[in-house]
Amino acid sequence: MLPEKVTLIEVGPRDGLQNEKNVIPTDVKIAFIEALKAAGLREMELASFVSPKWVPQMKDAEAVIAACLDPEARHFILAPNQKGVERFYATGADHIALFIGVSSAFNKKNINKTTEESWAEAAPLIEKLKADGKFVRICISTAFHCPYEGQVEKAATIDLCRRFAALGVDELSVADTTGMANPQDAYELFGALKALLPKRLLLTAHFHNTRGLALANIYACLLAGIDRFDASAGGLGGCPFAPGATGNVATEDVVFMFHEMGIETGVSIDRLLDAADLIQPYVSRPLDSKQYALYRRAK
Repeated sequence: MLPEKVTLIEVGPRDGLQNEKNVIPTDVKIAFIEALKAAGLREMELASFVSPKWVPQMKDAEAVIAACLDPEARHFILAPNQKGVERFYATGADHIALFIGVSSAFNKKNINKTTEESWAEAAPLIEKLKADGKFVRICISTAFHCPYEGQVEKAATIDLCRRFAALGVDELSVADTTGMANPQDAYELFGALKALLPKRLLLTAHFHNTRGLALANIYACLLAGIDRFDASAGGLGGCPFAPGATGNVATEDVVFMFHEMGIETGVSIDRLLDAADLIQPYVSRPLDSKQYALYRRAK
C-alpha cells in the first residue's frame, strides 16, 4: 500500500547551499526561497546558525530568516549548539532543527564533539525548547555510512533515534549523508524505525544521490510506510564534512516520480524548475537533476 500523498521538506536554501563555493548574494537566496514557496513547498530549511569561519555561505542567516520567515509554514532554522539556539530564539521562529551524527568521528569533524557529548548538550536544550512550545526537528546524520568509520550499524542509528523520541522531539530526519545506502538498507532501517518509534513522531527520509540510488531508496521507504522526504531543488548540496558526498536528491525528480505514480505532493513541478533555474547561474557546478536537464533543453 502506497500513500495517496506525501510531504516534501525543501532543504535547498540551507543544506543545498551550505557547501557551495560561490558566495551567493543575500537577495538571490531570498528570491530562491520565495520561488520555492510559490511552487507550493510549505516546509523548508531556511538557514543555519553555524560559524561563518567553517560555513561562510550561512553568514547572512539572520537577514535571510528575517526576510523569509513565515509563521503559517514550517520554516526550520538549523542550530548546532547552545549559541545557535540562542540566535534561534532571537528570530522569534517556532521551528528549529538540531543535528547529530550517529558516527562520533563524523560528529567530531562537524562540530568537534563526540556523539555522546553532542547528546549531553542537546538534551537540556530540547527540554527547554519543548517547554517553550517550539517544534523540534532532529537531523540524524550518517545513519547508514560514515566517511571516516565506514558502515554504521543499524542498531546504533535506532538507539539514537529512540533516545531523541523519548525526549519528545517532533520529527526525526534520518539521513544517508554520504549517499551510500541501497534500497534494502533503506527499507530495513525505516521499517524498523516505523515499527519502534511513537506514532506521533514525524519520520522523514533524507537521501543524497552519490551513487544514483536516491529515488530507489525513496521508493523503498514508501514501501516501509514513510511519507515525508527531504529534497533539494536542483539536487544542490553536499556536506562540508563528508568528502565525496554529492548533492541531495533533486526535489523536481522526486516530484516527477511521485506524480507519475499518482501520489500527491502539492508542488508545481513547473514552478519548482523555475526556482532551480533562478539559482543555477550562482552555483559553481551543474545542477544534478534529470528534470532540470530536460527543462533546459526545452528552453
